[in-house]
Amino acid sequence: MTPRGNTLGESTSPYLRQHADNPVHWQQWGAQALAEAAARDVPILLSVGYAACHWCHVMAHESFEDADVAAAVNDDFVCIKVDREERPDLDAIYMNATVALTGQGGWPMTCFLTPDGRPFFCGTYYPKEGFLQLVSAVKETWQQRRGEVEQASDEIAGELRAMSAGLPGTGPALEARLCDEAVAAVLRDEDVQRGGFGAAPKFPPSAVLEALLRHYERTASEEVLATVERAGTAMARGGIYDQLAGGFARYSVDPDWVVPHFEKMLYDNALLLRFYAHWARITGNPLARKITDETARFIIDGLGAGGMFTSSLDADADGVEGLTYSWTPAQLRDVLGDADADWAASLFGVTAGGTFEHGSSVLQLPADPDDQARFERVRDALLAARAQRPQPGRDDKVVTAWNGLAIIALIEASVALDKPEYADAATVCARELLLLHLVGGRLRRASLGGVVGESSAILEDYATLITAMCGLYQRNGASAWLTTATGLLDTVLEHFADAGRPGRWFDTADDAETLMLRPADPLDGATPSGASSIAEALQLAAHLSGDSRYAAAADATLASATTVLAKLPRSGGHWLAVAEAAVRGPIQIAVACDPAHSELLAAARRLAPGGAVVVGGAVDSSELLTGRDRVGGHDAAYVCRGRVCDLPVTTVQDLAAALSPTAPGPSV
Repeated sequence: MTPRGNTLGESTSPYLRQHADNPVHWQQWGAQALAEAAARDVPILLSVGYAACHWCHVMAHESFEDADVAAAVNDDFVCIKVDREERPDLDAIYMNATVALTGQGGWPMTCFLTPDGRPFFCGTYYPKEGFLQLVSAVKETWQQRRGEVEQASDEIAGELRAMSAGLPGTGPALEARLCDEAVAAVLRDEDVQRGGFGAAPKFPPSAVLEALLRHYERTASEEVLATVERAGTAMARGGIYDQLAGGFARYSVDPDWVVPHFEKMLYDNALLLRFYAHWARITGNPLARKITDETARFIIDGLGAGGMFTSSLDADADGVEGLTYSWTPAQLRDVLGDADADWAASLFGVTAGGTFEHGSSVLQLPADPDDQARFERVRDALLAARAQRPQPGRDDKVVTAWNGLAIIALIEASVALDKPEYADAATVCARELLLLHLVGGRLRRASLGGVVGESSAILEDYATLITAMCGLYQRNGASAWLTTATGLLDTVLEHFADAGRPGRWFDTADDAETLMLRPADPLDGATPSGASSIAEALQLAAHLSGDSRYAAAADATLASATTVLAKLPRSGGHWLAVAEAAVRGPIQIAVACDPAHSELLAAARRLAPGGAVVVGGAVDSSELLTGRDRVGGHDAAYVCRGRVCDLPVTTVQDLAAALSPTAPGPSV
């Protein structure tokens, strides 16, 4: 069979299209490429990356655009490119293999597979000469020691299948003490001096911080709040945050949050927006309010497209990492003049030696400016000058799961800042997403330019979108949101649940493409796992709909994850957030009122702890308002914990008291 040539120009993935002009004969993953490998009896070279990945670009320039490399791989391999954001199922399988074989993972990911997809050698980035040597060695091994390759690939595949079975053993019962112990373990890992957890590279611990806020709401622990404030402040004032235009970079390469890896991802900013909005809502912290507003605006203005939100901004501009964002003292003077430049350099930490590369610095904001008007003038001038520089590319792919996260966060920001426009943006996004990505009753993973891709949605796509629609239903009471959410949830129960192990979930549907194994990773990573996300969706839908199936599935799902909370709490941040809501009830607040004019309903939304359900409307207008009416002509709030409810309250003060961590137990 003759190699097909490079076919990536047919893709809907911006990352794959970046490689459409490579001399390497790249193909997309699919039956045709696998069949070609089998017919030619050659191994597969699998390269996995994503559009905003700096080192993916480096390897592309060094190797995949090179004629020598193309000559070395085209005749003796079937070369397949995968966008990890479009096919997270493939990425998960082969990343597990890479970590198992090398002890570490990352992107670009480089794997060599048998024609049926079993890995036998894996790695990450290789410079050109090292890559050519590797290709030669793999080719020789395949042709001359085929038996060893088959044996190794069988062993690796077996180990991966064993890993996919999930964490062994039965965990402790889900109760408040388990959450307390998980939080204590997390706090022991805190970097108290710099904020956050662990050493460099330092990633924003979004889900963990959300969980800690929920724990604080339950326990009023000042120690926990202090940990949250240290991390939130350090990230907001560091170089990982864009001090001019808002939005967070992927991570910091140093422990002080100074120098970021400059790519900006929708999912990071959505998760961080949810955290900062929650922090702002419960404390009123001015910095938290500022970051909430700026991050929401970055998502809408910087990543918005057709009402939905695109995936990322690149780490590079014009082939140089951080070119758009870094500054020297001389560049500040060129834009601002001497006096303002000196003031700005002191304010933003721009030094003669630089904090980044080639004497440039990444802007930080260690303290609030002493002259806000001057700061705004300086910021506007620097932004205008920055706009004339080469700009990072944007991955315009729309991913279902990440848009779901953005919808959730924008609703939270709307409540925290009392800005209805953010909830309006969330509503538009949800409508457009359903119109494009819901095809024949099933979700698709991604789209580009208004054209939906072929890849089926995975568990996290369904889960975050269901949670988002539950949020919209609570926000505006439109029953269509809840109807669509429960319809999708029924699809999840049918196609993603592990029938043999209640509470365990597969990341792919039972009728999706058959791969070497069916992924089922319970641990949270850069985004919450599909399993922890569906736990949240089930928890919300159970109380909004009154469907006991969802409640039972939520309980079983949380029960299956207690081992994660007991042994790996920092890898279960979202699990801990959902568990915190569960052990507190979860709390439901139903406000009998006119939703458009109710001070009590607005207060309920502000005061509700994370993970609570809040609905408002006339008697019988929703499941939670069945038989519940205004009291004595006044709006009335009914607070329930699980299936047990307090007496109704009619004032904001009494509602705040009822939701206090020190409030007495239910009355009736």
